[in-house]
Amino acid sequence: MTNQQTAVPAARRWDVVVLGGGDPGDPFAAAHGVAVKPLVPVAGAPMALHVLRALRACPEVGRVAYVGPVPPGAEALVDLRVTDHGSLLGNVDVGVNALRLPERERVPGQPERVMVMTADIPMVTPAMLSDLLAAAPDAGLVYPVVRREACEAAYPGVRRTYARLKDGTFTGGNLFLLDASLVGQFLPRLREVLAARKQPLKLAALIGWPVLLKLLTGRLAIHELEERVSGILGVQARALVTPHAAIGTDVDKDADLDLAQTALGQG
Repeated sequence: MTNQQTAVPAARRWDVVVLGGGDPGDPFAAAHGVAVKPLVPVAGAPMALHVLRALRACPEVGRVAYVGPVPPGAEALVDLRVTDHGSLLGNVDVGVNALRLPERERVPGQPERVMVMTADIPMVTPAMLSDLLAAAPDAGLVYPVVRREACEAAYPGVRRTYARLKDGTFTGGNLFLLDASLVGQFLPRLREVLAARKQPLKLAALIGWPVLLKLLTGRLAIHELEERVSGILGVQARALVTPHAAIGTDVDKDADLDLAQTALGQG
């Protein structure tokens, strides 16, 4: 299991894909008079603008590609604008590929480090992002998770979806880190897993019954989950336990909006 004390060089720079699209029929967005959720105002600015400001103040961040409608006032914060392709993985694919260097400029054997994040985590700060990126292990795919205790300490009363593992109870982060050169290798397999998530038999066949049963009963350890996910996707996958609750706290309902307003000083 990777923790926040992992010794990793801090000077690495990461390009970033911000997923700022969304369902045009999202009732939460419609209730607040905007086209998509990342444009919902939080503390006087679209929530996506808070995210972009945090990225631009983070020294480890390089270029930023934004998928979806860029929020007003954020034009200078975005290097590449990418059209929303209508699905999460589709947007990941086009966003990451928009950032890839021409083949003649790539360094053989050197990872193309990209952070993919949603635009609905307005409480994230530059220091949190720096801390996370400095702690990131070298792997093809890294997924941050936050302990339930950290979420509830930072935001008392917050409601999140948690998974109970042998190592503790966690919620997933709203970003992940990857090597862009491997996207074409693992995205098709990830699509297959997501397509099977509502078909228990098919999902069990992909994951394996022993692993699935241990997961459902809270007996699966993080290192076992990492090994299984790595095997399924064909790339080295690692979890990164982060203490920063904002990374696992997105805004998708009015209770979350109230929490964010309070956290950002305008509650």
